Amino acid sequence: MTDLSSSWSIQAEVVPSQSSILSFGTPLDPNKLQEARMFIRGMDYSRTTEQDEDGDTMLHIYAAKGLRECAYAAAEELKPLGRLDAQEHKGKTALLVAVAANHPEIVHDLLSLGADINACDINGQTALHLAAHYGYSVVLQVRWHQTGMTPLHCAALSHCTVMKEIYTGRSDATKATDKLACVEMLLNAGASLLSQEIKSNKTVLHLAVKEGNIQLVRFLLRNPQANMKAHGHTALHMAAGLHGNSHQKEIMQLLLSHGADPSIRNLENVQAAHLLQRGPEGEQLKVMLKRRNTSSRRRVQDPQ
Repeated sequence: MTDLSSSWSIQAEVVPSQSSILSFGTPLDPNKLQEARMFIRGMDYSRTTEQDEDGDTMLHIYAAKGLRECAYAAAEELKPLGRLDAQEHKGKTALLVAVAANHPEIVHDLLSLGADINACDINGQTALHLAAHYGYSVVLQVRWHQTGMTPLHCAALSHCTVMKEIYTGRSDATKATDKLACVEMLLNAGASLLSQEIKSNKTVLHLAVKEGNIQLVRFLLRNPQANMKAHGHTALHMAAGLHGNSHQKEIMQLLLSHGADPSIRNLENVQAAHLLQRGPEGEQLKVMLKRRNTSSRRRVQDPQ
């Protein structure tokens, strides 16, 4: 298979290519897509499915070149085989190659076909890391457009995923550090902690609390912009629902120390205390909330 990369590069020119990178949101050209499908299905099966000496599939090649319809047709062939996220010699999937090459339309297509947004290369970099690193704002917007989440939300969820893997022994702290660096990078670039995910109005703080991610909660609360409120539940409501999580008490203490109000009721007219687990642990947390609530009322009644 030593000549597959060069042969795919030559074959790619046979299919009519785009004169320029398509703007975000442009639909696939149906004629070019049909031609690409016919071309790929006429190739030798091994060439359409296997990897060359560098680990590249034909999807990697087309993604790098920005040949959108060819990439889509290739992805259709590889997806049923479980090869959509095949990694080349540097650990990059075709999605990561498309991000690094700044081809947002191909990024959009691959995500719509089920490519893994959390896939990492050998340096632990995800699509979000690469897009943020290179400043490819349109690539970042693709993910936002698909899910209603800002890039900051995506980076936070990626960190939460790694933290879960660390707790189960399937990852190490280095990856968590890299993911947290991506969150910090986005914040430094102007991402707002006040922004809310479109579907549920959650902020990144809400996501971190809901996942029981104590490291991310600590990091976010260092910023005075951290938003405690969202449509319905506050972050404290979510912390109260972390039954059985070893960080529940610490997360609640952190939120309270940063101004969380236990008297606030959600849309069901329920306070955070009502969402606590039953038993001694829940009763201890309830006492903590009650003390905070009493202390807050005293400050209001007796202003200095």
